[in-house]
Amino acid sequence: MAKEHSFDISAKIDMQEFKNALDQARREISNRYDFKSLVAEFNLNEKDKTLTVIASSDSKADTMIDILQSKMIKRGLSLKSLREKSREDASKGSRRVVFEIVDTLTNEDAKKILKDIKSLKLKVQASIRGDIIRVSGKSIDDLQAVIKAVKERDYNLPLSFINMK
Repeated sequence: MAKEHSFDISAKIDMQEFKNALDQARREISNRYDFKSLVAEFNLNEKDKTLTVIASSDSKADTMIDILQSKMIKRGLSLKSLREKSREDASKGSRRVVFEIVDTLTNEDAKKILKDIKSLKLKVQASIRGDIIRVSGKSIDDLQAVIKAVKERDYNLPLSFINMK
């Protein structure tokens, strides 16, 4: 009897690594000469899963976001885990950029991924279990083909493939 293999597809983000990247970005900005005596803040709200960037201008906000993204890449975090929600004026002539932190797989996203997996016509079973998708099958090659196919499609989500058994 052949052994059943499986893995999970998730959109989780390592929040501690994200906080570390944010801290590194704050330190770099505080040391940069072009940000001296200017408004430059990152405000993380873990409960609402939002990140607010406050800067003196749009160009400074974009620079801050670039610095944060470079720190995220160095820590192995997906840039798709930040989704811009709004850009607006803040107090004293500064700009506010609000990002949503994407760290869960919504039901409609999971259904879309599940449909794409089933359209591959491989001998695998996929099911939604909360905010993860469990894919199982007898052939590891089929599971790897599923991983490759899901990676090639752009779902605009920070997908991770975990618990390969």
